[in-house]
Amino acid sequence: MDEPDGTAPLAGFTVAVTAERRRDELAALLERRGARVVQAPAITIVPLQDDEALLAATAACVGLAPDIVIATTGIGFRGWLEAAEGWGMGDSLRAALGRARLVARGAKPCGAIRAADLTEEWTAASESSEEILEWLLAQGIAGRRIAVQLHGGPQAEFISALRAGGAAVVEVPVYRSALPPDLAPVRRLIGQLTAGLVDAVTFTSAPAVLALMEVAGTAAPELMDVFRVRTMAACVGPVTAAPLVRLGVPVSTPHRSRLGALVKMVTDELPQRAARIRVSGSLLEVRGHAVLIDGRLQPLAPAAMAMLSALAARPGAVVSRARLAAALPRGDDGHAVDMAVARLRAALGAGKHVETVIKRGYRLRVDEVSA
Repeated sequence: MDEPDGTAPLAGFTVAVTAERRRDELAALLERRGARVVQAPAITIVPLQDDEALLAATAACVGLAPDIVIATTGIGFRGWLEAAEGWGMGDSLRAALGRARLVARGAKPCGAIRAADLTEEWTAASESSEEILEWLLAQGIAGRRIAVQLHGGPQAEFISALRAGGAAVVEVPVYRSALPPDLAPVRRLIGQLTAGLVDAVTFTSAPAVLALMEVAGTAAPELMDVFRVRTMAACVGPVTAAPLVRLGVPVSTPHRSRLGALVKMVTDELPQRAARIRVSGSLLEVRGHAVLIDGRLQPLAPAAMAMLSALAARPGAVVSRARLAAALPRGDDGHAVDMAVARLRAALGAGKHVETVIKRGYRLRVDEVSA
């Protein structure tokens, strides 16, 4: 897409999308707000009809007649019923579900239950498994048969807690995530993250977080440091954020676990992270791959952007050539610094914003720092 003007709230920022499902929708919402979007699906979904584990779990539910069934996602619950229909078990599964107490983890699975002409007994307002667990344990589940519709992967802690409470649990893997067949986009994203070229990464599932770390391999600790120091980790909800939280990575989550709310949160929060500096009478807002100069968007090459970011990190102070060289994408020498600064001056206009301090380095001619 064409480079947006500075009036778009995410103009100048690069945002990565790790989702497979609805990724085009998410990317379009971000691009509409001015972001440059990198698509790197970190997981792929195993088709329901090809999943023997789901078939076995469905047969168990039909045969064992569970006392309680927990629906965790709307798409998963609907897919379970559709897969059962394909196997000729639709009526039997609906009958078993109709006799069970149905518990929904939020509004979407609740809607899927009702769309199937079934009725939920209770819905977790917080859309969390923790709230469901607390509610069930308060009632007592010893000796109960509970079917748990999983969402993307094993929920080991939740399942273990139910079993510790005395329940017999059937895990229903309505869909399973796996690494995508083509890992090149994810590897490129990891390289862009460690090079400081991505401002935010959106996650819509915990398996996507785990997959990104798996692909990163030995570079995973460095990747987590990127999220701790520079890049915004934007997670659709607390379940998605949990793997990052356990590693001490700061995360941002919207009040509602919805795609639109995720985009709004990124749109609101990412610009607040930009440094705003009054330089030689102009207001510079330093974004990811561009700078706003008095509201005018000026894209910069990676080397020039690295120079501006390093100078803006110490506004008004002299930054040595050695420090600036370390900030370059390839860590080049002093000559490369001089070339990058020259391009930065040309992009900012008339060279009035960046001052050369002979034999020492460069500095911004700062009037004031706004943020």
